Amino acid sequence: MCSNGWIRAHATYYGVNDSPASLGGACGYDNPYHAGFGAHTAALSGALFRNGESCGGCYQVRCDYWADPKWCLRGAAVTVTATNFCPSNNNGGWCNLPRHHFDMSMPAFFRIARRGNEGIVPVFYRRVGCKRRGGVRFTMRGQGNFNMVILSNVGGSGAVKAGAVRGSRGKTWRQMTRNWGANWQSSGDLRGQRLSFRVTLLDRKTMTFLNVVPSSWWFGQTFSGRGQFL
Repeated sequence: MCSNGWIRAHATYYGVNDSPASLGGACGYDNPYHAGFGAHTAALSGALFRNGESCGGCYQVRCDYWADPKWCLRGAAVTVTATNFCPSNNNGGWCNLPRHHFDMSMPAFFRIARRGNEGIVPVFYRRVGCKRRGGVRFTMRGQGNFNMVILSNVGGSGAVKAGAVRGSRGKTWRQMTRNWGANWQSSGDLRGQRLSFRVTLLDRKTMTFLNVVPSSWWFGQTFSGRGQFL
């Protein structure tokens, strides 16, 4: 680790058309724009991804100019959102444990590195807060009495630690568990009910979104809450 909380890592980039991270990937987001993240996204190595715990989190990345002045842009930095997992043995083993690595979108990578390079640069990174437009989004997934919701466009630390849901016919909160990535599941049939959610981030900040989903909801729909983490 360097001073001011910066940590050493490496970064590569993926192509626009052949990217495994351009759509949902291991976090489950349908696409980064619909999820509120825009073009600056990255797939994380296992040491950073942590089985999906980092999905939606934000990282400020800057190229290590003093280590690679040929390809790094001096003083440049970019903030990326974690949307996917970079598997081991990918990109020449750069994503293998215990390495810290970012496989970045092309627009993000070329904010910090010159074009024409070999495709990998040394970087520094640190966790930063996520700044989002609008409220937290809830995308309903599943079928029948199997309920799953994708939490996206989450501000603050960005990464969700725990969640709970409550239907309008009940008085108690049902704890949700991480199914995979940013997909959270709960038991019981919640169809035909207004739904409220309670979301807790990794930094333990918690918000409650009352009746954010109307009783007419159906699988595949996305609803936006009025509140947002800061």
